[in-house]
Amino acid sequence: MILPALAEAESPFWRPIKYSLFPPLGLATLAAYLSPDDEIDLQDQHVEDLNLTDSPDLVIIQVYITNAYRAYQIADHYKKKGAYVLLGGLHVTSLPEEAALHADTIFLGPGEETFPQFLKDFKNKSAKKVYSSSIRTLEKIPPIRRDLIKRNRYLVPNSIVVTRGCPHHCDFCYKDAFFEGGRTFYTQTVDDALAEIDRLPGRHLYFLDDHLLGNAKFASELFEGMRGMNRVFQGAATVDSILRGNLIEKAAEAGLRSLFVGFETFSPANLKQSNKKQNLEKDYVKAVNRLHSLGIMINGSFVFGLDEDDKDVFKRTVDWGVNNSLTTSTYHVLTPYPGTKLFKDMEQQGRILTRNWDLYDTRNVVYKTINLTSDELKNGYNWAYKEFYSWPNILKASLNQDSHKHKLKHFFYSGGWKKFEPVWNFMIKTKNLNGMLPLLESILSKVKTQDKVATSSQDMISNKQLELITQSNDNIW
Repeated sequence: MILPALAEAESPFWRPIKYSLFPPLGLATLAAYLSPDDEIDLQDQHVEDLNLTDSPDLVIIQVYITNAYRAYQIADHYKKKGAYVLLGGLHVTSLPEEAALHADTIFLGPGEETFPQFLKDFKNKSAKKVYSSSIRTLEKIPPIRRDLIKRNRYLVPNSIVVTRGCPHHCDFCYKDAFFEGGRTFYTQTVDDALAEIDRLPGRHLYFLDDHLLGNAKFASELFEGMRGMNRVFQGAATVDSILRGNLIEKAAEAGLRSLFVGFETFSPANLKQSNKKQNLEKDYVKAVNRLHSLGIMINGSFVFGLDEDDKDVFKRTVDWGVNNSLTTSTYHVLTPYPGTKLFKDMEQQGRILTRNWDLYDTRNVVYKTINLTSDELKNGYNWAYKEFYSWPNILKASLNQDSHKHKLKHFFYSGGWKKFEPVWNFMIKTKNLNGMLPLLESILSKVKTQDKVATSSQDMISNKQLELITQSNDNIW
């Protein structure tokens, strides 16, 4: 079972931390359907060198758009050696005819239903060329084969997915293509999700679900069950779900300490163009303040290059993030993935510039832009990252927090994520990345209520300390 490295992730000299965060859960989930007598080797090229000298009977490769060419090369290599090769994943579902040229069997959509059926057919020597998912359920799925995961090579080995898909249908999102032909959003049973959490060691969890709060009833019961488990966790949700009801408070009580939020754009016209209706007429600042009041750090997601964007969009977006104390920001160049409505629309309009999938990494411009030139978009994207994570802006956003401890938490989390990459690279190279997990858990720990209001003298000391730390780090790095 192989997860090839994304094109932008592989380098023999430099390993960015974001590519060593999570193990390949999809493959470990499929592995649970194999027999206990089967010899399984799960390899993730992001954290290890692939061993391609073996001679397995069966090779299963997970394909994303920017690892597609490498995945095809590996598939061709093993087919020549006589192995039976399976390809699945987002890119295979989007471009099945392309992927089928390199595989004996391809899988379209999620594999919880189709992979067990394939195994039966394979043993009976009657395997099909294509398996397409139509029945969507997570009931009675076996426990993930976490024994196959090399935990020490990941910062966040306790990643988990308790739902599939998303209830929303944004035009630029891959997921509608992947879940076509069946339910596009469904959940585990709460008991199964809690049992999976209970099997995980340590305190920290990262929910990789596209929208952890997408089913309010499920999420509410999940968080109720997690109370008292002494967990700290991170996840993703929408602005709308943060503002509605008291679900976010329940999440905070259960241990939610950091949330990925898809703000994407401030333009109503851009939101309508992207079919991101869940953000329309929503108060972004109110959502941010609600999360901050609960001690939840925010990773804001933003997309540049939508048709209404102009030359000032980069500065407006960075300034808003800093002024509202977002802990981290993730910026993307708009990318029309094949299989999405955005790609189909741009293809009809003659706006697709290249089908070199290695460039579809949300960092390169692969389509004809409207109000911005390609260079303006690319340079603005690079400027936004550099500016948001400059020491002055990290300091400014930290000082906007309401207490001494929250200021320090913000400063060290934001600075540590982008300003200490040589340290991360060293930990990755020495295979000691998981040793940093206690530090992450400490930063994510809840700030006690009595710590939330600091005296003015404490704040003055905190501000001065942060300024000195910033000046010192500028000299070092």
